Amino acid sequence: MTVPMHFQSVHFSAIEPGPRLIVLGAVHGNEVCGRLGILRVIDDLNSGRTRLLRGSVTFVPVTNPLAYNKVQRAGDRNLNRNLAPTDAPQEFEDHIANWLCPQLAAHDVLLDLHSFLAPGVPFAFMGPRNNDGPLEPFAFAEQEQALAVRLGVNRFIEGWLSTYALGVERRVKVFGHQTDRATQLNTDTRYGVGTTEYMRAHGGWALTLECGQHADPQAPDVAYTAICNTLAHLGLSDAPAPEARPASDCEMLALYEVIDKMHADDRFVRPFASFDAVKQGEQIGVRHDGVPVLAAEDGCIVFPNPNAQVGQEWFYLARPSNRLR
Repeated sequence: MTVPMHFQSVHFSAIEPGPRLIVLGAVHGNEVCGRLGILRVIDDLNSGRTRLLRGSVTFVPVTNPLAYNKVQRAGDRNLNRNLAPTDAPQEFEDHIANWLCPQLAAHDVLLDLHSFLAPGVPFAFMGPRNNDGPLEPFAFAEQEQALAVRLGVNRFIEGWLSTYALGVERRVKVFGHQTDRATQLNTDTRYGVGTTEYMRAHGGWALTLECGQHADPQAPDVAYTAICNTLAHLGLSDAPAPEARPASDCEMLALYEVIDKMHADDRFVRPFASFDAVKQGEQIGVRHDGVPVLAAEDGCIVFPNPNAQVGQEWFYLARPSNRLR
């Protein structure tokens, strides 16, 4: 199914004031579960099965129509990288950013719905802990955590932007500052800024929910449940507030390393799925020249991508975190 190439949002506003929530689907065009979950909630609100008691909610079922119509991750480039308005748009995603970023800045809370390539179970990305550092200063970690444990999943990850920034430092050392657009983006720390990072930088807070593998028939249900729970937790809807997932039932991980694909012939030693356990010193891959790629610590692999482009993320490594304890 194709969608029009214009940008579209659906907005509901209650009589009583309250939080302003925005929910995004299909930021990546081949990740359709968010769109399906959003359309179900819109139907619930239109039919009266769910009532909005206070505040407002804005739904964007298809955030990137070009990528969605192509049934691929990106249109011209990854919308969830280097997200910012620009006076000189070069790719279609720049035009989306010029429309989307003011939308994000006009809301308090973002729920961004995604899916992933390799088999695995759903999980949520949380932002940084409260800090006043230079990379991603933040003051709403408690609010993010309280919602995360009510989304309906029990696996959580932190450490995205700090880990991405470490990867950028290495890319600059390898590739330098190039003139071609792709390398410029990959060697810019701002390329790690997507929807949630933009939201946090503009006074809000946000969660990314990875609802399952792209083709998982349960992924739209995961998205739907998360939206309903978010509306209820924020007090926007008339549904009972969801219970928090007990800490004893949660797995909290922290990204600590990103490994880039440096040559087209770099390869994994076996097929990996996200969250496959790895031991310190275990071989994960082999470079084109035979050099082994080893796990630095006990933990797991995240987002392994055998089809990664040269100079981009090949896989991430994560270790256990005590954040929820």
